[in-house]
Amino acid sequence: MKEKALSEAVIETTASVNAIVCDDGLKRPPWAVSNALLREYYDSEWGMPVRDERGLFERISLEAFQSGLSWLIVLQKRDALREAFSNFEPDVVAKFDASDIERLLADTGIIRNRAKIDATINNAQAVIELRSDGGLAEFIWSFKPSATPAPRTLEEIPTTSVESIALSKALRKRGFKFVGPTTMFALMEAAGIVDTHLVDSHRRGSSGVWTT
Repeated sequence: MKEKALSEAVIETTASVNAIVCDDGLKRPPWAVSNALLREYYDSEWGMPVRDERGLFERISLEAFQSGLSWLIVLQKRDALREAFSNFEPDVVAKFDASDIERLLADTGIIRNRAKIDATINNAQAVIELRSDGGLAEFIWSFKPSATPAPRTLEEIPTTSVESIALSKALRKRGFKFVGPTTMFALMEAAGIVDTHLVDSHRRGSSGVWTT
């Protein structure tokens, strides 16, 4: 699948930097310094390339569970969600039935939302269907833009993009649920498809996907 080059240029800004100098001398965005779990996630995972089917299915699922909640809640429940959803192996989750749904709704360790649980099972089935057309990873990464934002402040970080809107529509056509444009932009950020690290953050450019 050809990469969709929908962005024309890197976004340039002149606003003041909104990164915080932490106790280790490194700069991070405010959201990554308020909690040790968030800081570890930011330093080691967020924005690093995810290019495998299982990994991207997990990311899509976690972003869906995050909808309406804080990302910290998802991180706190991630291990329980992985256990409950068989480590997000699409072939296993796709076969979940009514008894599995009841089991999940009774599991106090996870986010017990029927619509999100149903969407995760549905999306696992959609992932399997995509295999005949290149697979989930190729499909999602084909929406990588030609350039990435270069935000200096939190206010300059977009919440959607032309590409995330297009990805959302394309996934919906393929049968996916809970894949709105904002959720898909968050996925693109988390999976390294765009780099929205603040330009003064010590993590800017760490993915190796972008050099700006």
